[in-house]
Amino acid sequence: MSKDLKPPSSDDFHDAIELMFFAYRDFIADPDVILAAHDFGRAHHRVLHFVAGNPGISIADLLEILRVTKQSLARVLRELIDAHYIEQRIGASDRRKRLLFLTPKGNALHEKLIAPQEARFEAVLAAIGPEVFAQWKKTMRLMINRQDRENVDNLIASSRAARETE
Repeated sequence: MSKDLKPPSSDDFHDAIELMFFAYRDFIADPDVILAAHDFGRAHHRVLHFVAGNPGISIADLLEILRVTKQSLARVLRELIDAHYIEQRIGASDRRKRLLFLTPKGNALHEKLIAPQEARFEAVLAAIGPEVFAQWKKTMRLMINRQDRENVDNLIASSRAARETE
């Protein structure tokens, strides 16, 4: 630690908590406007996001990621399917499984939702540089419960692989 930096205090932690709340508020504000135009909310956004990153994800796996009840997911999923943003297919190896995919319409909406968020990160990267950005990503990973980190790492890797095959 530099001589000029004092060890973080409780006040610093409270400041960090405040910054997390405000950063999330602003990070999600642009997609909220787009979602509202479709009569959708943040739950719809989360489903679109994880289906986009994991084409063919099962409903059970989506429930595990989102940690929501079947009932709440069922409502949101039904709305997205009925509006032709997501399609549900029967599993090839297990016909009881329902696998989820974005439709072209769903993919277009997902791209609209993620574009302003990517733009925010591009601006941040330009302001702080790649080393600090890498540290920030490490910090965010360490905020995840220890027992969930490996699953999140795997989810991020599979999402990256899905984007590379597009």
